[in-house]
Amino acid sequence: MQTLEILKPDDWHVHFRDNDFLKETVAATSKTFNRAIAMPNLTPPVINAEMAKSYRQRLLEACSNNESFDPLVTLYLNGQTKSKDIKEAKEAGVLAAKLYPAGATTNSDAAVKSIFNLNDVFAQMAESKMILLIHGEVTNPEVDIFDREKAFIDHYLIKIMDQFPKLKIVFEHITTKDAVDFVTESSEQIAATVTPQHLLLNRNDLLVGGIKPHYYCLPVLKRGLHQEALRKAVVSGSKKFFLGTDSAPHLKSEKESSCGCAGCYSAPAAIELYAEVFEQMGALDKLEAFASHYGADFYNLPRNKDTIVLEKKQWQVSDQTVFSKDKILVPFWAGKTLQWKQRQN
Repeated sequence: MQTLEILKPDDWHVHFRDNDFLKETVAATSKTFNRAIAMPNLTPPVINAEMAKSYRQRLLEACSNNESFDPLVTLYLNGQTKSKDIKEAKEAGVLAAKLYPAGATTNSDAAVKSIFNLNDVFAQMAESKMILLIHGEVTNPEVDIFDREKAFIDHYLIKIMDQFPKLKIVFEHITTKDAVDFVTESSEQIAATVTPQHLLLNRNDLLVGGIKPHYYCLPVLKRGLHQEALRKAVVSGSKKFFLGTDSAPHLKSEKESSCGCAGCYSAPAAIELYAEVFEQMGALDKLEAFASHYGADFYNLPRNKDTIVLEKKQWQVSDQTVFSKDKILVPFWAGKTLQWKQRQN
């Protein structure tokens, strides 16, 4: 196989950031994806309908040369979120709201400290048919960082799902066999996104021979057995697993520091990274459904009509991207060779 044509995919989890970042990050995502769910953990976070509309406008302005790209904005849940915020956001076209346990990841300090205080919000989301996106990790310092996803399932996610059976939930960037099994065995209301880094790497890749700061993300990379479970899940043909890069840019200086930021900037080579995995698994025929069908179906949105073409062509991911007054980003897989390349029109 030398070419692979698929329906244009969507990215159901991406961090564009704001301001100076947008010219770079929106361009990197929109060259491949027709739609993208934009995460709301900005500074300040996107906590109401007006802020969501304003952020969407900034995203649209950043991709003014690509009129077909559709950035989908989300609401940031916190201790002050009320049912009326959900109603207003839904009326404004917001499809989803994001639950970050406070302190779980970048810009999450203002997020939810007591999850079950949001029961009225969850009930309104179920009624409004707004999807709940969850960063599923506990933040209790006594829980080992490699066990935090499993602990979140046991302590919170099962209870949320049981109490609000009509609430659609996306368990985002899952990293463990426990999460794969949970999603597989749960109702049709539960789905999950899977990132390229968690498919391509495990914690040995992060830690053996020296710490690789550009492989550091949250949830952190796990054991090889968990990586293998994720790889099998995405090629299984299950509609419960779909593409969400969690592409998360941080400046090189903030990654390569004494306390490096968590996040992998995968947008510049996103679809090619997934193609690498699917080819390794002998399942390139399953890539289109994972990238272009299942996410749209879960969000009750039409599948895209345009297509993209991947060519069997070795190429090297750039070492870095310089933008806005010498600010530098190091893309995920920098300097490494990929086997597939998206054909540009």
